[in-house]
Amino acid sequence: MAIPPHNSGPIAATLIPGDGIGPEITEAVVAVLEALGAPFQWDVQQAGLAGITSGGDPLPAATLESIGRTQLALKGPLSTPLGGGYRSATVRLREAFQLYANLRPGRSLLPGGRFENIDLILVRENLEGFYVGFEHHVAVGDDPRAVAMATGITTRREAQRIIRFAFEHALAHGRKKVTIVHKANVLKLLTGLFLEVGREVAKEYEGRIACDDRIVDACAMQLVLNPWQFDVIVTTNLFGDILSDLIAGLIGGLGAAPGANIGEKAALFEAVHGSAPDIAGQGIANPTAMLLAAAMMLDHVGRVEQAERLRGTIDAVLTSDNIRTRDFRGTASTRDYTQALIRRLKA
Repeated sequence: MAIPPHNSGPIAATLIPGDGIGPEITEAVVAVLEALGAPFQWDVQQAGLAGITSGGDPLPAATLESIGRTQLALKGPLSTPLGGGYRSATVRLREAFQLYANLRPGRSLLPGGRFENIDLILVRENLEGFYVGFEHHVAVGDDPRAVAMATGITTRREAQRIIRFAFEHALAHGRKKVTIVHKANVLKLLTGLFLEVGREVAKEYEGRIACDDRIVDACAMQLVLNPWQFDVIVTTNLFGDILSDLIAGLIGGLGAAPGANIGEKAALFEAVHGSAPDIAGQGIANPTAMLLAAAMMLDHVGRVEQAERLRGTIDAVLTSDNIRTRDFRGTASTRDYTQALIRRLKA
């Protein structure tokens, strides 16, 4: 799903500040986007712990209504309450709007790390696998919870949809290769079907996009040994969750990692890191991941020039100006970093 390009005027979008450091980084992102030309008209809604406070639910009806109307959302980090039977609001959002594709680019921002010049994309199936939550206990003797069981799901339809999404994304962005990641040597049916479908879809793109495949554990090792051999990776829900964080580690941590959740009727962009309540209110949070998510959002609505300008400004502030927050080996506060971005955008 891609929203047609908007040539002028702000685009209606839902804004979810989130929990912990969420409101602080959201404030910074909104200020930077204002300096960029205010491309979005925000409808501010709540979710997570803030959703319970405002509406008695981690995912209030008002938030769902807003996203259903705008079909576009930017989200800060959310906390899932412990106990009470609450499910992750982020997972519920993916299910509610059938956001089947999770897009996680990994691009090096800072020089001097253990890995440089990383530029790869992970495409994760977002609705199936073990994340369907089909779990139950089996009683043995006097212990009602002696055995815990979970069922994973792979359907041919969803495998085709996510793998085709990966190939189309590769074509649209000048990528050369798609790697299908699986565990078909052990989970012969569950991920064997994913691999089978992947090879079938790959034939449609022969001569345009190369394709290979990796067992997930071998892929994890090879990402650490030689990440530059990968271009676009497509995989199942659980494996994608794990590998996307590994890739974030290659580029300096989750503070540099944006994410997009894309469906046929809506798209949700987010900072994928946690809400970091231990540093909330201290003015040291890093808004980079959410800013990069906003850049992805601009790409999605056809504002490519603004997206490139935003990414270029982030690169310049981090590398030329050397203004960085603590998690990026710097000393700048959230405000210092934000103001540096704004100065460059207004120059």
